[in-house]
Amino acid sequence: MSESLKQKIAELNQVLAPLEKELDKLNSEAKEWAEKRNAIHKQIKKLRQEAADLKQRRDTLNEQVQELKSQREKTRVKRKQKHVQIMRLKEKIRERVRKKPSQSMENIQREIENLEWKIQTSSLSLEEEKLLVDQVRVLENKLVVYKKMQKLREKLTELQTGEKTLETEANICHEKLSKLAKQSQKLHEEMLDTLNKTYTLQSDADDMHQKFLETKQKAQHPHQKYIEFSCQIKSLKQELHQIEEKMEAKRQLELRKELEERALEKLKRGEKLTWQEFKALTDKGIYDS
Repeated sequence: MSESLKQKIAELNQVLAPLEKELDKLNSEAKEWAEKRNAIHKQIKKLRQEAADLKQRRDTLNEQVQELKSQREKTRVKRKQKHVQIMRLKEKIRERVRKKPSQSMENIQREIENLEWKIQTSSLSLEEEKLLVDQVRVLENKLVVYKKMQKLREKLTELQTGEKTLETEANICHEKLSKLAKQSQKLHEEMLDTLNKTYTLQSDADDMHQKFLETKQKAQHPHQKYIEFSCQIKSLKQELHQIEEKMEAKRQLELRKELEERALEKLKRGEKLTWQEFKALTDKGIYDS
């Protein structure tokens, strides 16, 4: 009976060995697919962090671009307001030019100086002096027209300078924001390129994971068979162990019986008993010291 069980166990072990080898191979293959998948996931994580950093840098540049656009627009509005003032002032100057005296400013100034000198140095009657003073007053009124025109031209120059300054500021803002916008666009393209790499890698990782699942699926049948045969072997080994225990118990009983019989024979012959023989008879209650 025990030899038959040992034979069955040996046969099952022969079946189990290739199954174990197949399982080890499939598990090793599955492990390789899992390691490749995990390595790709690690790459994806790194690339996603790079994309996030690029996005943050891009967003910071975009904020600066928006600030510069706002600054540029405010400058353009101010420049436009200056330009409107300039056009209005030019119109006023044209009106003044149309109404200006026929004499030049220099001639009027020279004539006033001559008349004042004449009034101060000549012996004139009251009537003559009054006449000259009236002439001076008329000339001074004409001179006022030129002085007002001069102030308007000075104001025009001031406004034109301010307009030019604002135009320069707007151009500087535009150049800065154009440069930043290009940098932002470059970062955006780098971010998209990085994200595209993650999509490609994710597809590869999905393929690796699918192969991992397929390999684990392949291993299910031999695994079930391995468990089934292992259970059978375990059961047979337990049965064999029980049989061997019974056989050992029987053998021990037979040995004890032989020992008792030998001890009884020696006792009858008055021979000295060994400790084992003495204990065997004592345990059985045959011999009482």
